[in-house]
Amino acid sequence: MAKGNHKRIRGKPQIHSLLEHYQPIDGVVDEMVDATGNPRPVWKHFIEALDDLGAEKLGQRFARADQYLRDAGVYYRVYDKAGANEREWPLAHVPLLIEDSEWAAISAGLVQRAELFEETIADIYGRNRLIEKGILPAGLIAASPEYLRPVVGTTPVGGHYLHICAFELGRGPDGQWWVLGDRTQAPSGAGFALENRVATTRALSDIYGEMHVHRLAGFFRRFRDALIGMARESDGRVAILTPGPLNETYYEHAYIARYLGIMLLEGEDLTVSGGRLMVRTVSGLMPISVLWRRLDAAFADPVELRSDSQIGTPGLVEAIRQGAVATVNALGSGLMETRALLAFLPKIVRELRGEELLLPSVATWWCGQATERAHVLANIDRMVVGPALSTRLAFEDDGQTTLGSALSAGERAELVARIERDGGAFVGQEAVTLSTTPVFVGGWLEPRPASLRVYLARTPDGWTVMPGGFARVGLSLDPTAIAMQRGGQAADVWVVSDRPVERETLLPQESDSFTRTRPGSLPSRAAENLTWLGRYIERSEDTVRILRAYHVRLAETSDPDMPLLADIRDYLEPFGIDVETAIPSGLIGTLDSAVYSAGQIRDRFSPDGWLALKDLSKTIHQFATTVAPGDDATRAMTVILRKLAGFSGLLHENMYRFAGWRFLEIGRRLERGIQIARTLSRLTSPNAPDGALDMMLEIGDSVMTHRRQYPVQTGRRTVVDLLALDPLNPRSILFQLERLKAEIGLLPSVGGEGHMSAAAKEILQLNTATAIKEPSDMTAKALDELAYEIGGLYNSLAKAYFG
Repeated sequence: MAKGNHKRIRGKPQIHSLLEHYQPIDGVVDEMVDATGNPRPVWKHFIEALDDLGAEKLGQRFARADQYLRDAGVYYRVYDKAGANEREWPLAHVPLLIEDSEWAAISAGLVQRAELFEETIADIYGRNRLIEKGILPAGLIAASPEYLRPVVGTTPVGGHYLHICAFELGRGPDGQWWVLGDRTQAPSGAGFALENRVATTRALSDIYGEMHVHRLAGFFRRFRDALIGMARESDGRVAILTPGPLNETYYEHAYIARYLGIMLLEGEDLTVSGGRLMVRTVSGLMPISVLWRRLDAAFADPVELRSDSQIGTPGLVEAIRQGAVATVNALGSGLMETRALLAFLPKIVRELRGEELLLPSVATWWCGQATERAHVLANIDRMVVGPALSTRLAFEDDGQTTLGSALSAGERAELVARIERDGGAFVGQEAVTLSTTPVFVGGWLEPRPASLRVYLARTPDGWTVMPGGFARVGLSLDPTAIAMQRGGQAADVWVVSDRPVERETLLPQESDSFTRTRPGSLPSRAAENLTWLGRYIERSEDTVRILRAYHVRLAETSDPDMPLLADIRDYLEPFGIDVETAIPSGLIGTLDSAVYSAGQIRDRFSPDGWLALKDLSKTIHQFATTVAPGDDATRAMTVILRKLAGFSGLLHENMYRFAGWRFLEIGRRLERGIQIARTLSRLTSPNAPDGALDMMLEIGDSVMTHRRQYPVQTGRRTVVDLLALDPLNPRSILFQLERLKAEIGLLPSVGGEGHMSAAAKEILQLNTATAIKEPSDMTAKALDELAYEIGGLYNSLAKAYFG
């Protein structure tokens, strides 16, 4: 895979206008066109279809794909000097096309590789024949941070170490596909591949429909069914274990969990009890028998692995030893990602399988061996030299990998000295020249280097290969710039047949029988975040209603010191709401807290719900820099109220009426009851300024109802009766208590069947005591005490369900 010189080919004239400026690179294979500049057979119809659309329509269609990704909230977390930032998913709009006959050869080579890795891991953690025979250096394995001694000798449940893996491929100048790297730890990107497909087909649906492109859904269905089948064997549940929202690919974890209908958990959700791995749910501890982990194995158990891990579950390794849980993939399987192991695979496959590799690896030499070290030193100008134990690809910049030809004489001498001193710490690899694939730039197609990531999943019938995957595409001709952290893009991969393909989906066939299962148990952490989401949204709405009422009057009087406005200012100040600012930071902070709570449970949100919440957040942040107090702020508050109502309506109408919705509803009702009681206490007190009662009705969204219900002038008793004691007014305190009584009563039993929880007893007493009150009983003091008691309900709920 020698490096090309980037000279331009002068082939015969192109026949397609989109290819007018397309110039393949000398010595580099291009996926779309041959050496003469004409489209390859699998691309011919695709290019003609793009050409028929023209650059302008293509630009519009690709913008539609980008809009879909923004609407769906697809992002990738990037880590740089400024910290961790969410970056919109960078779609390279033109897919990479591969003929299915070529794909069949790729698939066969990768299935062989997956089986080889399975046998190699089993040997390393079992009989150790490879080390005993000198095929693998013991020192190399022992030095790897991915070699986990606590699981040595432990055979995984079901007997398999690998259940899902991914391989990074590149096509060299000879046209052959090479394996650049292996992903066996916790392969990422399968969910992004699915989103790439959805976004690309949104833009090119007609072209996609005309071509026989293999679907991706069947791959996910078979893998999901395999996971569920594993769980049924041990009467447990399937869960995905994520490091949490700060992980760079958290969006994908949540997306896959939602797509496959699997619980998404963090380490703190789990505990080991009685030798079994259990998830803390609102119904108590429930067993987990299959754990698809998306975090590095070393962080999975702070007791036996990395003691500084704050994202693992103490005791997980012991549960694995006891055969109580299957991890996907098995702890320790990340060892196969070690860069230096590529040097030994040809010998390993001959030893274990009596075969040659169908898909060769990029040429690799481990410098811990004298002959190989000498070869690397003699050819260092043609090598990429890096850490032997690194799991990054040869073209990825890990801060330690060096291209020999780019070194000065002094730097080369220093590197040579280090290799001679500690050869076992280094590998040399052939410099990678990647094939190019087209990207759409400025109305034209241009070549960019690309690598291909392909996914395999184990099923009862053997390995299944995703018919596609995704291609990482560079922003420039520099092959090191295709990594996502360095600004690379991702393209869909179309495996194209010359005949119709099966239209697979996740759905069962009409002839299949089915059983309606009860929704899965709700993890306690998810219930707590749903409750707080409800509270933060309701708190935001209450604050916005008060601020709107304030700014309406400010616009009318232009006197912020009038008694009523001064009283509202004093009332809001302890809550961090500064009315002198049109959009107070306290309000923004409350809404940001809602977004944070929702972000902790992304797998439980529809794209519409998440889009509505992000749009709300974007709006309020924009208003913070553009809106002035008074009439301008009044209009802004009305816009915010509408968007709050839209988000709440989406959740109310679309969420399944089970435990998750129940905790969200409880959070809303708790907060509304507290806020109405506090505001009512303030604005109906004997010392309240003139106009306070009318403002209270406005804040309580009950002006018209009051006019219909009470054919008398507004007075304290009528306002209190309507907003505190009317069981039919959805804004009244009593209405909130009635709803809380109903929802808390339907929560999972704690303390045994037939026993009321502390929260259920408290709400029953509180609801009854309030229902028999008269307006004259609801003094300012009584209302303050009622707000306090409603707030106390949360503590009882937390003790019972969130602990």
